[in-house]
Amino acid sequence: MRAKRPYAKKRKRIGHGPGSGHGKTATRGNKGQRSRTGGSGRRRGFEGGQNPLYRRIPKRGFNHPPRKVFSIVNLDRLNGLGETEITPELLLQRGILSNLRDGVKVLGDGKLEKALQVKAHRFSDGARKKIETAGGRAVTIP
Repeated sequence: MRAKRPYAKKRKRIGHGPGSGHGKTATRGNKGQRSRTGGSGRRRGFEGGQNPLYRRIPKRGFNHPPRKVFSIVNLDRLNGLGETEITPELLLQRGILSNLRDGVKVLGDGKLEKALQVKAHRFSDGARKKIETAGGRAVTIP
């Protein structure tokens, strides 16, 4: 006999006769795919033979799988770093970026207050112009 444990409820034995409270159909209901043996093996998105949602909705546009996704930094975030040379690794270390993805792109929102040498994978035209007018350099990393 199993030891009684107050914290462990005894498992309900499915399909063990009419006295168990779960006999006859054994909690599976009447007929249908889920009542049969092997009825649980359906692929994702299967709707019982009905045309599934992913086939009913029109396909539009173009998906370019190998596209590059850049992490974005604006110029106003670079002011408070207290460094003269800014690299993607420094931005990651200081918590300005949480993820480098395929590289860093610097955008021109905000104003630079001192000359900085900024190393990044991409620059917007406005950001490059503002960095150079502040007396700094925008260095593109390949």
